Amino acid sequence: MVTLERLRAEHAPALLAFERDNRAYFARSVPDRGDAYFTPAGFAARHASLLAEQEAGVCHFHVVLDQNGNLAGRVNLIDAAEGAAELGYRVGERSAGRGVATAAVAEACRLAGTLYSLTALTAVTTLDNPASTTVLTRNAFTHVANTTVDNRPGASYIRRLTP
Repeated sequence: MVTLERLRAEHAPALLAFERDNRAYFARSVPDRGDAYFTPAGFAARHASLLAEQEAGVCHFHVVLDQNGNLAGRVNLIDAAEGAAELGYRVGERSAGRGVATAAVAEACRLAGTLYSLTALTAVTTLDNPASTTVLTRNAFTHVANTTVDNRPGASYIRRLTP
């Protein structure tokens, strides 16, 4: 149903278009990235920075492609260290509610345990984002604590991975 591709330089044009197209949609549930991010120069600088982090092995960034090969989302494994990383993901408005996020997170979990040799993933979400909570619980993440996310009530989750 979905395919994850490791982030590459050539993803930049499609990724910028995806972020621009979904800016208002994403801003409903997560803080906006700011106007500078959406400029060609600002986006290019951020994209280059992400690729450098990935090259250093600190993070593993992925684009999510739908069954037609269109960019439908992103899934990231951030701050990989000591066998663990934080999972982050976003799916565009046109793909929301269609199982894309659940499938993409499932594939990211598989890659985390096999390709990246991680043994645990953590994730956080706000309590007013039940769709994100559903994605995590459907992928065997366990609630571990209440927290705040950008000054909003949230929850922390963990998933242990086996190779």
